[in-house]
Amino acid sequence: MKIGIIAHLKHPIRKPFMGGLEAFTYDICKRLEKRGHEVILYASSGSDAATIVKPILEDNAYNHLTGTRFTSHELCQDFITTHHAYVELMQDIDFDELDIIFNNSLNYVPIMMASVVRTPMLTVLHTPPIFEMKKAVSREQSSGKIRYVSVSEKNARSWSEYVHSCQVINNGIDLSTWQFYPENQKEYILWFGRIHPDKGLHLAILAAKAAGKRLKIAGTISDANYFEDWVKPLLDDTTEMVGHCTPEELNVLIGNAEVCLITPCWDEPFGLVVAESLACGTPVAGISRGALPTLLSPQTGCLSFSTNPESLAACIREAAQLDRQACRQRAESFFDVERMVDAYEETFLEMIAQHQTIPYAV
Repeated sequence: MKIGIIAHLKHPIRKPFMGGLEAFTYDICKRLEKRGHEVILYASSGSDAATIVKPILEDNAYNHLTGTRFTSHELCQDFITTHHAYVELMQDIDFDELDIIFNNSLNYVPIMMASVVRTPMLTVLHTPPIFEMKKAVSREQSSGKIRYVSVSEKNARSWSEYVHSCQVINNGIDLSTWQFYPENQKEYILWFGRIHPDKGLHLAILAAKAAGKRLKIAGTISDANYFEDWVKPLLDDTTEMVGHCTPEELNVLIGNAEVCLITPCWDEPFGLVVAESLACGTPVAGISRGALPTLLSPQTGCLSFSTNPESLAACIREAAQLDRQACRQRAESFFDVERMVDAYEETFLEMIAQHQTIPYAV
């Protein structure tokens, strides 16, 4: 197959990844290409996805330290530039003679312009319904040119008002690169991810203190104001800032943790941190929000319906008693990247076959 993958344009698709979507896009490019498919990635110019990258937006203004493309007074320019990049792409994409368009853009333009292209399109819903996307998806339904996939059952339910039928394909990780730790040192609990208000690190620190646990924090600061105002005042000798870690370093940190603490402050549609924690055998404690309740089982995690530190502390203590082998088994059953790619491959082939039966597509 000749597959065109539309990336989102907030960050280049390159290591070190700014978030889970960049990692997903990079990984699936590599894996589809390894399976013999021809892949074109439509992304910003600084991307490096080990495949053919067709730049649709220049990264001259991208700041790798802050992860931003424009200063605050230029945000309107950011919107306009991104909008035009996708419009021009959709006007020209059929010239690449693709078999399938794999849309991971988080933008309304590819969806609204699907009716003007001949190539069938699969769009992955990586976010809960946001204004521009839900309007575009709702209006596109009448044409039926796009098939939709959600990254979790919870996210699919969130989109059910706007998407008539939504397949679910869980995100996956390469389990062979995550070593399983059947035992741990039980000296600390771990929080890892981007230090941003959406991730709720301040809640994790308060919960760890309430549980009387030492907390290690791994990740980069993506919102300096949040860190200074909400996180820094809580740091003391019971917390340790580890900073950015390589995957190998993170594997050791997770595997030797008693519990991984996950504290989303928004309806996160998936969360690779869950899959990575379970792959290492480390149970999860956290807030019952977004996809977390559907990704975990009672055997692999304990979730609080409250952000109250004492409630979260009780979850930490309960999660610490869970079976680490059960955690690894759940990762193998639900979050294997090869199964994920199998599912996308099968969907592509089905869509192409259906498209070939449409008279005007001949």
